[in-house]
Amino acid sequence: MSQVNKIKKSWMEYLGIGHKGGLQADRADSGEAVTAEFTSEDVLESPAPAKVEEDAYKECDSCKKSFLTSEIKSNFYVCPNCGYHFNISAKRRLKLLVDKGTFRQFKYPEVSENPLDFPEYEDKLQAQRGKTGLDEALIAGVAEVDGHELVVAVLTSRFLMGSMGVAVGERIAYAVECAEKLKLPLLIFSASGGARMQEGIMSLMQMAKTSAAIERFNQKGGLYISYLTHPTTGGVSASFAFLGDIMLAEPKALIGFAGPRVIEQTIRQKLPEGFQRSEYLLEHGFIDRIVERKEMRNVISQLLKLHGM
Repeated sequence: MSQVNKIKKSWMEYLGIGHKGGLQADRADSGEAVTAEFTSEDVLESPAPAKVEEDAYKECDSCKKSFLTSEIKSNFYVCPNCGYHFNISAKRRLKLLVDKGTFRQFKYPEVSENPLDFPEYEDKLQAQRGKTGLDEALIAGVAEVDGHELVVAVLTSRFLMGSMGVAVGERIAYAVECAEKLKLPLLIFSASGGARMQEGIMSLMQMAKTSAAIERFNQKGGLYISYLTHPTTGGVSASFAFLGDIMLAEPKALIGFAGPRVIEQTIRQKLPEGFQRSEYLLEHGFIDRIVERKEMRNVISQLLKLHGM
């Protein structure tokens, strides 16, 4: 099969022609019902690929002081000295947030794993799956927070930097559709380096797909809480991550489209101190509140309660 035909085939799959997942807009326009399906696996209780000894020491990336792993864990994976928020996995974030035993993972639509037949891409995916215990960069499902039911999706930068390809875009759009169908609020945690380079233009198309899904959800009166974590950049920040009704962020998270070094090289000017960090965005009205990790569960619970969810 020629490269042109391969791209044509991938484009047809994206549009939903001979593709189980399909484009969300096509399903919505045709009136096809969206059914929320769940896996039987308890993803939050599955064993991690590797364990760190509780009495091991871990150095803070910010203040460079070392602490026992158990001490950091008991402090919500935040440095006890300077408040630096360590990067955490999607499963760990869900464990910190949701009521125990309430998370049900979606059975996601099937998509092409390597839509452009990018060399060695499938091997890289398999390596990431073995390393992280995840099949992709996003986990989504239905859960409860203090008894308030919601649809929650979590991106993790540990899987190919949380980059958004066809699979991630389809999962985001499917989660939005399920939130609309089930009449539940939607919470998305973003942590991404942007579009996935191995999927080329197919990856960039996910920006439009996810944004369209969010717009339809908004038109139906759905509540969407967007929670930005370190880092949220590229195509993710330029699409669904910045479309929340309520915008939250973790302290000192890098949030923007292009990185500060690229911007400085382009405009040949020095950027303001703290540019593209959560605090800068809060000061300039791009986000509504900075939430420390120890407050995350309580803040989400309060927001859901205030909105009658």
